[in-house]
Amino acid sequence: MKTVKLASEHGLAVTQASDITESTVELTADVVVIGSGAGGAVIAYEMAAAGKSVIIFEAGPYMPSKDFTEKFPDMLESLYEDQGAQMNSTGDMAILQGRCVGGSTVVNGAVTFRTPDTILEKWNTQYGLTELTKAALVPYFEKVERNLSVHENQPHEIAKHSQILNRGAKALGYSHKPLKRNTKSCGLTGHCLSGCASDRKQSSLVTYLPWAISHGAKLFADTRVMTINHLDGKATGVTAETRDPETGEKIADVVVKANTVVSSAGAIQSPLLFLRSKLGNSSGQVGKNFACHPSTLMLAEFDEEVHAWRGASLGSYVDEFEHPDKGGFILEGGGSGPVEIAMAGEPGTGEEYVSFMSKAKNMCSMVTLFHDHNVGRIYYDDDKKVIDYDISDDDFPTMKRVLHEAAKVFFAAGAKRVLLPTIKKTEVRSLEELDQQINLLENGPHMLRMVSYHPQGTMRMGPDKKKSVVDAYGQSHDIQGLYVADASVFPTSVIVNPQITVYALSSYIADKILGRGI
Repeated sequence: MKTVKLASEHGLAVTQASDITESTVELTADVVVIGSGAGGAVIAYEMAAAGKSVIIFEAGPYMPSKDFTEKFPDMLESLYEDQGAQMNSTGDMAILQGRCVGGSTVVNGAVTFRTPDTILEKWNTQYGLTELTKAALVPYFEKVERNLSVHENQPHEIAKHSQILNRGAKALGYSHKPLKRNTKSCGLTGHCLSGCASDRKQSSLVTYLPWAISHGAKLFADTRVMTINHLDGKATGVTAETRDPETGEKIADVVVKANTVVSSAGAIQSPLLFLRSKLGNSSGQVGKNFACHPSTLMLAEFDEEVHAWRGASLGSYVDEFEHPDKGGFILEGGGSGPVEIAMAGEPGTGEEYVSFMSKAKNMCSMVTLFHDHNVGRIYYDDDKKVIDYDISDDDFPTMKRVLHEAAKVFFAAGAKRVLLPTIKKTEVRSLEELDQQINLLENGPHMLRMVSYHPQGTMRMGPDKKKSVVDAYGQSHDIQGLYVADASVFPTSVIVNPQITVYALSSYIADKILGRGI
């Protein structure tokens, strides 16, 4: 087995499938970290910086930034779970997650929100996480924000699509603010979802992972952990498989002995790993309580040219309705490339498609997010992954209101027409038409074009062993030395983009692991 060490060749010292020659690899470490996104990268760094030997496993490939093409369809295939085709079981919502070294931090829009106070208060009072207060988390938020160069967008980072959102919000008297992002001297290319070729987005690929490696952590790509091993109620390590990323052929079995195992594989893969391992589920809650912020891409046509693919992909947002008592949703000024505009606005072909795309430069886009409730479930059916999630009847009125308010903002900004994100092509040209079309919407399969970037829940954190999977410090209620540090531990969805919550909460969990001694 050869470990790549030359930064000039690959950027990071990563052991890939092509570097392994033995059919079985046996290793020993203090800590095994499963996943290399926001949660896993932080855990790996904090453990390695404390002098612990650390091995990180990433199921996806390693792609250095220099290989990012900025072509969204290509990067969907290369950097995303299921090549960008991961869907709910109904087949009407794409659930996009990074599957690469750096995880979803590589392909997200770089937006950073602290967990809203109302969400933390709910976790404190309704879910028993009395120590996880705003005051307790502030030092962790501050730490990760410094490390990730989080800053509020400056005027030059507010692209035309977000200027239009601001204009509409102002006309309606709605509160709106610049978004915060983890970027350094953003190149304003608008290709965040395809990976940042200039390394200006401060993903874990260019921050926590190289820092962890500098402290001695070992990173394996193309390597999926199959089971967590345990004995007498204690974690003893993991068994993994390294596979050729091109052919899928198994290259080697990798076995690691370790007394501390941290699953940071995300809200879909973490529960699946526990289910494969047949452990940690005395509560029966593993895989349950899934939420995901169902999102839509709203489009509107303006007389002015927008070029929604230019500038920072996410500039500002409307927070008028963020508090759950006021709606529990936000509207983000989100850019879109021609491919996304075509998919959202005119999925047809021929003359209609050509006519539509001739106006693409006049199309403005907006992203909607709302606080859905934890009605979904992740499980296996005949060894096949199932994401059983549909918008509940209780949540559907919120979705209708989100679409209504987004369209109102567009019209207030001067839109000629708004395209609703319905499967059946629907456009409205007035508030009267908008009311009529929104009233016609019914909750059912394949009604709306939806996407989710924010899987959450499924490994709920809490003190009650009957109602949660891990304790208030992220450790399994059932297996000593087994932790979870990713968005799966959230008791509820968090309304806003969750990456900074994951970074901060994982930093908090890292301190608790070290405090307990390993």
